[in-house]
Amino acid sequence: MFDSLADRIRDDEHKEVNQTERIVRWVVVGVLSILLFGGLYMGIRLIE
Repeated sequence: MFDSLADRIRDDEHKEVNQTERIVRWVVVGVLSILLFGGLYMGIRLIE
């Protein structure tokens, strides 16, 4: 009735997204991180 965690992980690995989608996700995460931390850095520099 209930799937074990190992069964769910195995099923999720088979439903894995393709390589281009994974690369696009990481690029978007990287750009957003740079913008966020860059904005924080610039904000702190402007306060000083």
